[in-house]
Amino acid sequence: MEQLATNPTWQQLFVLPGNQIEPWAEVVRAILRLAIGVLGALLQVPVLVWLERRVLGFFQGRLGPNRVGPFGLLQPLADALKLMFKEDLIPTNVDRTLFVIAPIVALTPVIMSVGVLPWNGSREWGAVAPGLNIGILFLLAVASIEVYGVIMAGWSSNNKYSLLGGLRASSQVISYELGMGLSIIAVLLMTGSLGTQDIVQGVPAVGEGGLLSFANGQGVVSEVPIPGTGYTVYQHGLESGIWDWNFLRLFPFGLVACGIYLVSMIAETNRAPFDLPEAETELVAGFHTEYSSFKFAMFFMGEYANMLIVSAIAVTLFFGGWLAPWGALSQVPANALLPAWLINLLNNAVIAQFWFVTKLYVLIGFFILVRATFPRLRYDMLMKFGWKGLLPTGLVNLFLIALCIALQTYFYETARMDQTLATFLGWIISVAVGLLILGVLFLFKKGTYEAKRRAAKTTELSSPIRRPTVVTPTPAGAPTPEL
Repeated sequence: MEQLATNPTWQQLFVLPGNQIEPWAEVVRAILRLAIGVLGALLQVPVLVWLERRVLGFFQGRLGPNRVGPFGLLQPLADALKLMFKEDLIPTNVDRTLFVIAPIVALTPVIMSVGVLPWNGSREWGAVAPGLNIGILFLLAVASIEVYGVIMAGWSSNNKYSLLGGLRASSQVISYELGMGLSIIAVLLMTGSLGTQDIVQGVPAVGEGGLLSFANGQGVVSEVPIPGTGYTVYQHGLESGIWDWNFLRLFPFGLVACGIYLVSMIAETNRAPFDLPEAETELVAGFHTEYSSFKFAMFFMGEYANMLIVSAIAVTLFFGGWLAPWGALSQVPANALLPAWLINLLNNAVIAQFWFVTKLYVLIGFFILVRATFPRLRYDMLMKFGWKGLLPTGLVNLFLIALCIALQTYFYETARMDQTLATFLGWIISVAVGLLILGVLFLFKKGTYEAKRRAAKTTELSSPIRRPTVVTPTPAGAPTPEL
């Protein structure tokens, strides 16, 4: 392995920075990164299907898949084979072009979203497109395309139930994308960058000796070279940990933004209790009622892949990305008595991946837990919760975060206060304003409730309820009572 690590081809592909490699090596790197990202996402779908069916079985007091393979592990393979060999029906009087394109449109944005999600700290191998510094804008643009596949499926099916499912999906996505966008903007305000890698490890700046240090990320990260080699280690400081993650930043504002995103991501993926676009009780199967075989499988795969992607975005934005809950657990140090290539491999391909995937599956478990716990909402309740609940909360939370950051900057740069004192004063004033807004809202709701209560009492006194006279039927043959 030492000879392989010093091989010129190996150096071109895996060691040298991007500005020192030949064009063919950059092309190979791009293809390998794309394969890692896309296959890593799509190959998780069978695992998610099996996991959800087993966990739901546990919650509901049944076994789940347990016949095809040990513990039912081969059940997703059996389902895939069944879907591929089923007859591919296309009903009459459908718009054939849109009918065929709709599953592709629904699945493609999910695959595209993989491109900007960082899975380790490497500038060369940390994501499919590690140099894209507007990753959040790309995610917002791509995520909004998926609903078009659902609308096209409902419209082209020439089926009223499918059309209603597509319309429900469009209005639901519009409602909850607003709240999701506000929570993402809150993260942008707290971190000051649009790049997904910058949100995790911080904005890079050249420090002493030309080495990088990172600021305002979800951990204290610095670049440490391994002497005598071309490798570097992104050292996660021992003083850093879960307390630096965005969901705890500017507490409780970061936590509120995180909660809004978690609710919105469930609604975005049409998962229970927000699965009204495909509610079997009233729409048969919703927008994909007329689909079968592999076209239905693409919708099915798109839902689970989308669930994986929105969870990965949540991990990146709020839960530290590939960073460990404590700095000492994030990497093998650069001065470890191990070969440089092995340190690099362990840090980027094992340890970082372990923490990223672990957080990812914790959020997947949250998806499944919500589905097993909460009943399906009525559609008017769903829309009311999005427009009158999440949206105002997100707007107020965004205002308070902006106020906190502005006050901290003013106290530190203009008033020349100590940084710790400036940070505390800005935070405490913003929390006080938030409590004031909450108190005013509580008094307003209390006044509204009391007014409705008084109106109900007045109506009851002025016009008592007159119950109809109950007439008891006379049995056949019985004498008729005299009046």
